[in-house]
Amino acid sequence: MSKPTSIKDALSRWEEKNKQEAISATDIGLQFQYPPIEKMDPTLSTLVACNRLSLSSNMIEKISGISGMKNLRVLSLARNNLKNISGIESLGETLEELWVSYNIIEKIKPLESMKALQVFYISHNLIKDWVEFMRIAVPPNLTEITFTGNIISENMEPAAFVAEAIRRLPNLKKLDGEPVIR
Repeated sequence: MSKPTSIKDALSRWEEKNKQEAISATDIGLQFQYPPIEKMDPTLSTLVACNRLSLSSNMIEKISGISGMKNLRVLSLARNNLKNISGIESLGETLEELWVSYNIIEKIKPLESMKALQVFYISHNLIKDWVEFMRIAVPPNLTEITFTGNIISENMEPAAFVAEAIRRLPNLKKLDGEPVIR
């Protein structure tokens, strides 16, 4: 089997394709790498101008190497092998959108350190209890989430889940793509 694509190699391919240096780019997409990326590493911290990074559809198991990305506003890690979101804490002051749908995430405690987060896509993961769900209430600006496909929402009637989610998250404006009507 081929060895996984490194972040460095993926960035080299991206630069060649986009005729631009990654270090000065604001929007970088490293999704669908073949062979897939398995590890995030400190090479990502060199992307100081980047405000939108997609590493979706790879095989990443752990969030790391992003502490130097002080301008990052949108991070997409959907369709990977993430078990949790530890590693995002260094972006607590700046990250506005975190997309981690279609992973195997059970715990989201690091979400509590996200002060600027407005959008959180975590559908189709393994969140199974209200204690974990309530961590979504902590970021003060969080107003939009996708949550369908998690154990807790799948074990309830859809209308009952929506009513309970809205009751527990008073700042919520959009749930699973639908405007929240109170």
